Amino acid sequence: MKLYLAPLEGITGWIYRNAVEECFGGFDRYFIPFIKPNQNGHFSAREKKDIMPEHNVRMHAVPQILTNNAEDFLRTAKKLEQFGYGEINLNLGCPSRTVVTKGRGAGFLAFPEKLDAFLDTVFEKCSMKISIKTRIGMEQPDEFPGIMDIYNRYPIEELTIHPRLQKDFYKNTPDLDVFAQALAQSRNPVCYNGDIFSPGDYEAFHGKFPAAERVMIGRGTLIDPSLARQIKGGRAAGKEELKKFHGLIYAGYCEEMSGDRTILYKMKELWSYLAPLFTNYKKYAKKIKKCEKCLLYEKIVEELFESEEVNERGRRPI
Repeated sequence: MKLYLAPLEGITGWIYRNAVEECFGGFDRYFIPFIKPNQNGHFSAREKKDIMPEHNVRMHAVPQILTNNAEDFLRTAKKLEQFGYGEINLNLGCPSRTVVTKGRGAGFLAFPEKLDAFLDTVFEKCSMKISIKTRIGMEQPDEFPGIMDIYNRYPIEELTIHPRLQKDFYKNTPDLDVFAQALAQSRNPVCYNGDIFSPGDYEAFHGKFPAAERVMIGRGTLIDPSLARQIKGGRAAGKEELKKFHGLIYAGYCEEMSGDRTILYKMKELWSYLAPLFTNYKKYAKKIKKCEKCLLYEKIVEELFESEEVNERGRRPI
């Protein structure tokens, strides 16, 4: 069994990844949120910090690229190779409209001939291993057999399938029938991604697909950062561990960012997932949401950790 942390833009950056690894572990690989090649050919400040080797010391990290331009992909891959990476992941799963309208992410799936030509070029010219994270199509599940035919033409290091359509975003239920067909037909190793929120979810999936030995988890980890450890037989997160986890992330953001507003935006996002892990969390979540100053935020969080306990019922999607 191999467990991977999904690349969630703006959330699972290097500060978050390091906190998960230090406090809970359980993941075999951490996928870095996508790099979007620009006209200048340079990494943004955020992208550079995310891929720096010293920010990924304790983990097997894999950077991801979001593009539909083969030359941009190859140029970015070459730079990443210079940072010491041996594998690059291609994002063909992002459902965001701003991405899709430019024919990137899941939007690239609407142009199978262009996708085929793109893959032909990058697999011929790139010296790194290439893995892919994909959705099953834009509008209808019957799009995927044709997409799988394309994937099967290339030596993909690993094909991570999120069995939703682009139009689904993160709603509806993953199409496990399509996943079953893909698992049977793929000539490349397959990883599953989608709606694993608890050890029970994983056991149910594994019972249905015992041959699927690789699973990528995204939102489930945001809700319970000890999820991977639990799936591998470890204990659930305790209050002191969660306090340390929060402290590492908060300290990291305070060091890297300037201004209470910017820091608190990130922390509010964290608590939107994490809060239900605690008893009587709603009153604290409400206070955190309204908070505008870091000093007040620190007092609210300190009160939460002093007064409340871990709520087992909170280990589920919100």
